[in-house]
Amino acid sequence: MKKIEAVIRPFKLDEVKEALLEVGIRGMSITEIRGYGRQKGHKETFRGSEYQIEFVPKMKIEVVVDDSIAEKVIVAILRTAKTGQVGDGKIFVSDISDVIRIRTDESGPEAL
Repeated sequence: MKKIEAVIRPFKLDEVKEALLEVGIRGMSITEIRGYGRQKGHKETFRGSEYQIEFVPKMKIEVVVDDSIAEKVIVAILRTAKTGQVGDGKIFVSDISDVIRIRTDESGPEAL
């Protein structure tokens, strides 16, 4: 099993969510986050004054999937989250050794 975490632009969330549903993802966790990478924030002007925005708003999507569809999930995220501009985000892929559904005690891929 793989845990796929994607940090994306907030306005891309609905598009990415729909693409994941099409691939067969039945559940996901979404978190509103702030951070910066290479872009180091940006400057905004409000009422004539310039402000440095250090932490840029992003969305983090987390899904745990069977190895057999992990590549499809990654491709779906790449296809829908990409704008071609600096700040599009990142995808992190980790191995998951086990998952347990608390309600039924099921474990492994059946618990997904």
